[in-house]
Amino acid sequence: MLWSFLSALGGVGIFLFGMFLLTEGLKGLAGKSMRSFLARFTRTPLSGAATGALTTAVIQSSSATTVAAVGFVASGLLTFPQALGIIFGANIGTTITGWMVALLGFKLDLGEVVLPFIFFGALLRLSRRQNVALTGQALAGFSLIFVGIDLMKDGMAAFEGVVTPSVFPPDTMLGRLQLVAIGFAITVVTQSSSAGVAAALAALGAGAISFPQAAALVIGMDVGTTLTALLASVGGGTMARRTGLAHVIYNFMTGVLAFFILGPFATWVTAWTVDGNGQIALVAFHTFFNALGVLLVLPVARPFARLIEWLVPERGTTLSNELDPSLFAEPTLAVEAATHTLFKLNTAVCDHLNQSMGMLTHWPSRPPDHEELEEALLDLQSYLDKMPPLAGNQELGPIVASVLHALDHLFRLLYRCGQFDRTSALGASHRLRRCRSILAGATSKQARPNSPDDFPGLQDLFNRLRTLFREQRKVLRVHLFEAAINGKISDEDAITQVDAMRWLHRVAYHLWRIRVHLNAIEAGTTSLSMHKEARIEIEDD
Repeated sequence: MLWSFLSALGGVGIFLFGMFLLTEGLKGLAGKSMRSFLARFTRTPLSGAATGALTTAVIQSSSATTVAAVGFVASGLLTFPQALGIIFGANIGTTITGWMVALLGFKLDLGEVVLPFIFFGALLRLSRRQNVALTGQALAGFSLIFVGIDLMKDGMAAFEGVVTPSVFPPDTMLGRLQLVAIGFAITVVTQSSSAGVAAALAALGAGAISFPQAAALVIGMDVGTTLTALLASVGGGTMARRTGLAHVIYNFMTGVLAFFILGPFATWVTAWTVDGNGQIALVAFHTFFNALGVLLVLPVARPFARLIEWLVPERGTTLSNELDPSLFAEPTLAVEAATHTLFKLNTAVCDHLNQSMGMLTHWPSRPPDHEELEEALLDLQSYLDKMPPLAGNQELGPIVASVLHALDHLFRLLYRCGQFDRTSALGASHRLRRCRSILAGATSKQARPNSPDDFPGLQDLFNRLRTLFREQRKVLRVHLFEAAINGKISDEDAITQVDAMRWLHRVAYHLWRIRVHLNAIEAGTTSLSMHKEARIEIEDD
């Protein structure tokens, strides 16, 4: 009996490991396609529910679908109500695992048939070609799922006649509540409702539990996923916390709905299903109450979204509100959030620069102050510090390097904005006023280029400006010091004006380097190394 119990327990473990391998393999294979599909076809909460269900069914991961939705809202590609549709649909998509287990795992004995596929999957996983390796991983994971199911079936079969429905809480209102609590606890322990549903199917097939008892367990398992989502959102960004709360409220409401329709559904199952179809009826019930919950909530998705936004307001500066640590699970989305924030900060710092020179002609609704900009820059720096290493990632590594380069120059540019003794001296002479005007015009274009076609021209423009200002600084230095010697201006005024020209040169240099790295991000090209960046700065001084 003990070995049978251990066999069933090992089956759950192998099932969980197989699900992990399958999910990670499919996520890797469908990563970009999945994100493109979600962003392209999600237009309303209803279409979001459809794309969320389909995507989750394909990649077997509701968490990956949810993280993608969070990233799209943070980057402005989707609204929160649209993302809620994706999250609701993901709940339906997760029930596909139950259908796969019930139709293939229990109707067919595949445990031994799939063993060679585990071997071939493991061999493919050793390939250096990423897609081949991920295919092998998914194949091995898919096969392990059925090995785990076979072990669960064999383990539960030994308890037939020993563990019966009478051992569990009775089929009463209180008994069902107790079973819901047990199902909730199972999901909390295994961190997977799919594994719990598979175990419930095995127990139902062995006659250890009745259909109403199994259905109550499944309701608890479905609600139990909310704790995982809620814990994952703690310490996350605004979007992650909103998503976690929406997930909790929605799943709780769906669980209550399922609890009250369980009685009529169980009566129908008892009257109409034949022996051996109880497992099909159980996964049908799981899909039915999730789909019914989505159909009921979709008409009020927008008011529901406003409620969640009211319960979880924005915190901190809006310039960095899309830097959500939950996106670290999907490196591409995490890097996209960082680059999108960088471009917003570039616009804000350029506006602040023109404001500090007294040349800002385009006023945002509320220009961010110096402290808010510094806080946002520090937020981005902290986010990049916490981002998991991207060593060996030839696609994302260079982008992050360019983000770091540009961020460094934005920090120094913001520092220059606070040098009021320099900016106040920019109107001291016609030459300085003219240079200030030229720089302000170029900075406005840097903040808001008309189109990507302007990017190369802006890079060339700032390169010419920093060269021009460097030469002007040298000329002005000789001219002003000679004037000071001849008593035409004071020594203090001469030094102040030279410092102002030097300030213009350094600002133009930082704007040039920022544009170089922004262009590299847009083009996806390799950024300069820190050594080459430092050499350029030394040569320019």
